[in-house]
Amino acid sequence: MAMKRRKLSNPLALAVMVTLWQKPMHPYEIAQTLRRQGKDVSTKIKYGSLYTVVQNLQKHGFVEVADVERQGNRPERTVYGLTEAGREEMADWLSDLLAVPAKEFPIFETALSLLGALPPDDVVRLLEERLQNLEVEVASGRAALQKLCETLPRLFLVEVEYQLHMVEAQAEWVRGFLEEIEKGSLPGVDGWRHFHETGELPPEFT
Repeated sequence: MAMKRRKLSNPLALAVMVTLWQKPMHPYEIAQTLRRQGKDVSTKIKYGSLYTVVQNLQKHGFVEVADVERQGNRPERTVYGLTEAGREEMADWLSDLLAVPAKEFPIFETALSLLGALPPDDVVRLLEERLQNLEVEVASGRAALQKLCETLPRLFLVEVEYQLHMVEAQAEWVRGFLEEIEKGSLPGVDGWRHFHETGELPPEFT
């Protein structure tokens, strides 16, 4: 099952709609709420483009002007609210993202697909460095999650929990892959090493 094509594809638009689902807000308050609720950890948020995202949501009928606030000599601030069409789009888009796996292209996968261009010993050294960084990230992530669990229900921390699980899984995979290279049990590792030592491409690689 493929994901539906949408009028807006920027995940920040979905985050804004979910924020306005809580209550009508002006863009600055939306930005503050996203930051306070930790959504900048799970969603790439460029606060400078937030106003453009809100304008695009309004253009497509997903949000509307709910009020215009004026306090003293400060400039007017436009408060936006979620429309019925916005509620439907938010629910449908969120449902789609939860139910349908989408192919993503993490940069680490790109590096893995090209690692043959480096000698095996270099790859071992670099992956050992990565593994150390991942282990530090796991330790700090566990501590942070434990601290957050003291004040917030798990419902509001599931994305942090998921991120930590994915880092742990990556560390476990890197650890196993390193062991295969070092023990020589990785299929093709001898040809890989031979190529970097002699410049001759093994027949099995062609």
